[in-house]
Amino acid sequence: MLEEQKVERDSLYRDFTSLSTIKEFNYIYRNSLTYHTKFFVLFYLKNNNKKFSVVASKKVGNAVKRNFSKRRLRALFINNIQSIEDGVYILVAKKEILTTDFHQLQKYFLKSIKALKAKK
Repeated sequence: MLEEQKVERDSLYRDFTSLSTIKEFNYIYRNSLTYHTKFFVLFYLKNNNKKFSVVASKKVGNAVKRNFSKRRLRALFINNIQSIEDGVYILVAKKEILTTDFHQLQKYFLKSIKALKAKK
């Protein structure tokens, strides 16, 4: 059963495309709903598109730390993909994401999608 859920989550994640241009990012940054936590910032714009991107600036750390933080945020999104609405999502990592455990990140992520009314 767990394997079936994983396959379903992966197929749902493949439906999401990435934001590709600076114009798309800037449009989302200006017009979306935003939720700030100590570990990340979630931008959400409700529409029929299915787009998702993760951002980690050099403020987070070196390349290894940035990639680690992006993998964690991507995993959060994939684990909760069945409970979120269609739309455009941008997750921006903060430096504190490196020092916390995954369960706390999960709690903050669920709180943020509920606050933005992005939960199914």
